[in-house]
Amino acid sequence: MRDLQLPGRSPVLASRGMCATSHPLASRVAIETLMRGGNAVDAAIAGAVLLGLCEPQMTGLGGDCFVLLKPAGSEDVIALNGSGKAPAGASAQSLRDRGLTAVPLYSADAVTVPGAVDAFCKLSSDHGKLGIADTLGPVIPYFRDGVPVAPRVAFDWAEAEETPQGRARELFLPWGKAPKMGRHFALPDQANALEAIAKNGRAGFYEGSVAEDMVNSLRALGGQHTLNDFAATSADYTAPVSGMHNGLELVEHPPNGMGATAILMNAILSHFDIASLDPFGTKRAHIEAEAAKLAYDARDRFIADPDHTTALAHMLAPETASGLAALIDPKRAAQEVHTRTEAVHKDTIYITVVDKDGMAVSLIYSVFHSFGSGLASDKYGILFQNRGAGFTLQSGHPNEYGPGKRPMHTIIPAMLKQNGKVIMPFGVMGGAYQANGHARFVSNLTDFGMDAQSAIDGPRCFSDTGVLKVERGYSDAVRAELQSMGHNVEIPHGPIGGAQAIRIDESGYLEGASDPRKDGCALGY
Repeated sequence: MRDLQLPGRSPVLASRGMCATSHPLASRVAIETLMRGGNAVDAAIAGAVLLGLCEPQMTGLGGDCFVLLKPAGSEDVIALNGSGKAPAGASAQSLRDRGLTAVPLYSADAVTVPGAVDAFCKLSSDHGKLGIADTLGPVIPYFRDGVPVAPRVAFDWAEAEETPQGRARELFLPWGKAPKMGRHFALPDQANALEAIAKNGRAGFYEGSVAEDMVNSLRALGGQHTLNDFAATSADYTAPVSGMHNGLELVEHPPNGMGATAILMNAILSHFDIASLDPFGTKRAHIEAEAAKLAYDARDRFIADPDHTTALAHMLAPETASGLAALIDPKRAAQEVHTRTEAVHKDTIYITVVDKDGMAVSLIYSVFHSFGSGLASDKYGILFQNRGAGFTLQSGHPNEYGPGKRPMHTIIPAMLKQNGKVIMPFGVMGGAYQANGHARFVSNLTDFGMDAQSAIDGPRCFSDTGVLKVERGYSDAVRAELQSMGHNVEIPHGPIGGAQAIRIDESGYLEGASDPRKDGCALGY
């Protein structure tokens, strides 16, 4: 239990249903969906879609999602890949011929076909109770009428003020600059797109006037996208990957998501006595940073489109973790072990819902960079992701940019199992940090006995492209010691990521936890 004399946030307890996410209106809509007869799938879809308005820099209909689902009455976990593909006309060679060494971040070349809407419609049809029209019904008025801009959202908006271009700038910066907290923001054109989805399902987005608007807008911006690319989009069910750590099974989405990176990182850390260290001291921060460098190097070498990932078994093999752990010097930082051209960044939303029947959803949904590509469609104002920047232009690489391929994704939902039973859906936002965040969260739970809220609240650090970012929650003494060990230490301008979790207690109650680094909360009933 936390020290009640210190600032902090208590976990939220309820027995019939729980949602945890990064904006309170999304949590409320999700709980209201449960209370009117929907299940966890319906609630997660409603909350996630609303986050495209409440946190428009993070996510939206032009983005992708990944989902882990535990159906009611079962402990099996189903994975759904809702990430879109590069258009059939995509060509790495054409970009190399232009003298490029990476996919340009803020261009139509970086726009992969959005996959989230197809995933939402498939989930609703296959596992929901209400149907997509009923699920979206209460959400659409928010898009038409608008919401006040929340504090963390205002902070992130200002950070990316220069990203939106053209039509996107008209939509997301109608005031000419980033909004202050409390400023009213609406997306009525997207409300019209949502009405088309409610009426016609996935065809309302991937065919007809909405699809035509997206394709025409992208082609005018130099994209290779066609109506066939959109019509062919399909989310795929697949099998999760998992690994054991201190008696818990960490269940992750398989490639093209980077969930295997978190499993590998935990496996590397298992070769050190982490539990004997100060949880927020120098030694743990150092070993974790070194493990992250090695695990992320493996990610960059191996994780790609599912049809092109060929070394997953090697990445998850115990001997791989053992060999990598042996490379870590407990007293000295290594230089970056691999130079990356694949782009990574920080902007994502995560929502988890558990209902009264035990169905659990872990869902992550993103446009990649803050405001994605910075481009939007003319009529419906769909903000396009720039997930194509997750490809490499290295010839022959499994993650090479190419037609019909899915890029490596940083977004990863997760669940924890104990003795074969799902005990906690959770997720950590923060782009590249997410795999590191999963490993730290599990370690906080198992090595240090923290509850979920305390495990989320604790200060974070992350070794990212040659810089060890250390939040202000660490002491100056720790930062100085890390610097002396060879780390290039910086205090990040903003917080590192965000997280949400719901613990399913064996006695029947639900315990929700939500990161104070975001505006959101856990709510239950």
